[in-house]
Amino acid sequence: MPEVKEKKIETLSDVTVRFAGDSGDGMQLTGTQFSDTTAWVGNDLSTLPDYPAEIRAPAGTLYGVSGFQLHFSSSDVNTPGDVPDVLVAMNPAALKKNLPELRPNGTIIVNTDSFDPKNLKLANYERNPLEDDTLNGYHVHEVPITSLTKNALEDSSLSLKEVSRCKNFFALGIMYWLYNRPLEKTEEWLKIKFKNKPELAEGNIKAMKSGYNFGEITEIFTTRYKVDPANLPKGTYRNISGNEATALGFLTASVKSNLPIFLGSYPITPASDILQYLSNYKNFGVKTMQAEDEIAGITAALGAAFTGHLALTSTSGPGMALKAEAIGLAVMTELPIVIVNVQRGGPSTGLPTKTEQADLLQAFCGRNGESPVCVIAAQTPRDCFYQAIEAARIALKFMTPVILLTDGYIANGSEPWRIPDIEDLPDVHKEFRTEKEGFFPYIRDENLARPWAIPGTPGLEHRIGGLETDDITGNINYEPDNHDKMVRIRNQKIQNIANDISDLKVYGDDSGDLLVLGWGGTYGTLKDAVHLARKNGYKVSHAHLRHINPFPKNTKDVLKSYSKVLIPEINLGQLASLIKSEFLIEVEQQNLVRGLPFKTEDVLGKITELLGGNNGK
Repeated sequence: MPEVKEKKIETLSDVTVRFAGDSGDGMQLTGTQFSDTTAWVGNDLSTLPDYPAEIRAPAGTLYGVSGFQLHFSSSDVNTPGDVPDVLVAMNPAALKKNLPELRPNGTIIVNTDSFDPKNLKLANYERNPLEDDTLNGYHVHEVPITSLTKNALEDSSLSLKEVSRCKNFFALGIMYWLYNRPLEKTEEWLKIKFKNKPELAEGNIKAMKSGYNFGEITEIFTTRYKVDPANLPKGTYRNISGNEATALGFLTASVKSNLPIFLGSYPITPASDILQYLSNYKNFGVKTMQAEDEIAGITAALGAAFTGHLALTSTSGPGMALKAEAIGLAVMTELPIVIVNVQRGGPSTGLPTKTEQADLLQAFCGRNGESPVCVIAAQTPRDCFYQAIEAARIALKFMTPVILLTDGYIANGSEPWRIPDIEDLPDVHKEFRTEKEGFFPYIRDENLARPWAIPGTPGLEHRIGGLETDDITGNINYEPDNHDKMVRIRNQKIQNIANDISDLKVYGDDSGDLLVLGWGGTYGTLKDAVHLARKNGYKVSHAHLRHINPFPKNTKDVLKSYSKVLIPEINLGQLASLIKSEFLIEVEQQNLVRGLPFKTEDVLGKITELLGGNNGK
């Protein structure tokens, strides 16, 4: 037996890896398992799943390529990386689509078995890129992944189709070897996943181990890589996606408020996971209803709010359009309900699997009449947990609908999340009205919130509806002065929320040449770009809005403290429009609507352009 040469081990501070293949190649599963294991060994990380927009794009075509990008490091990670250092390409289409984004001198691991005439033609290659100069300048490792998987499982009871589908775990095994990742966590997951089909678990585990062993014995890899654990605050961590964090945030709000959850939703990409995750917690009293349409979902939730539930509905932009009238009904009846909008590319069906920030004005104004609601936004996958709690807290305290904006990037992306102590989380307590003495359905407390009286409570019978109500009594009232009064009361109630939220926090100096202001999922990119710009000597700071309607009370003072304000957004300037109209200041805009997150270099370039050579040196 030939002697196996000991491989050199090189320590890296951070790596960005992209898995890419056909939508049936299991790249999302492969990337997720690599991410979970990477979080388990203690690296900080950020992920970017990239799904094909077409449900059944022809296999082997560019339209059907599915990707999963992961940035992991021994230091703080805020983005999934601008460009990958390593590309695992399972077919020619995956190579062609992703090669332009691979860094110069990057590494490519390619499944040579898929580079046959048929697949090359489907990917629009006139010649085999493995045989010409297409890949010059890259470190290319040609591996017959499909054949090696079949050889490893030649004694398996699995069908040929099932054996072929194990090839993603062979590729995962190679990557585990290359970056010194353990196999045990994935083995455990496979045994649970396929507990009713142990032969599938065994086949995938064997394929993964074969890939790992291939890395050890082959001559094509001469170096292994080590990324040390990050210095994260002490605690218990788990890897979490934004949608799962949103679901767990609402579950926590339910426990803290002692109110059962009712979620009425119609499945829609990329929000469907919230419904799926919450449906697993019936033991906590969670009730989920997969409605026949978006209107039924929100109106059922509104009925649940009337009867004393923590009422939720989840959707994306097209669903928000359908829910608009019912949100207006929630405004008129002043019932607490949270509407989650996981934003995606639009308009219409648009780019259903891609990210965007273009529903902000819809959240502000997308209803008839004067119909103000509270609008907040999460900024990272783990922040979805805290903003779900915050949305529930505000809805209950102020008896109002709250719109929680996330987006496809942070909803599907993941990062390590330190599980908090429940005692450290905000109070979400809410009392029902039980005393009949002096009760009227629209009397108000110091926040202008009306009482929450549950139907059937003796002496508290009352009527609410979509017609304009009389102040205090709740009777139908068409009088002009009463309508003007009620419109102003409902608006003032939303403005009063500003007294109950934290100030806008600035990262960097309290004044200077430039403030980069953002909201939502651009947080990590803006943070990194400002950090790099400050290292280069520029007088620039960063602030990120979680509360957008109303704005934090100190927002104007913060904005006025800088010579210029830059607002990068994945839209054509929606927050910029709100800031200009609210505070009457000029702002610089950076707008890229590509269905993808901003890259750090995009924002850093704009900062440098605005400040020029004025970097304090």
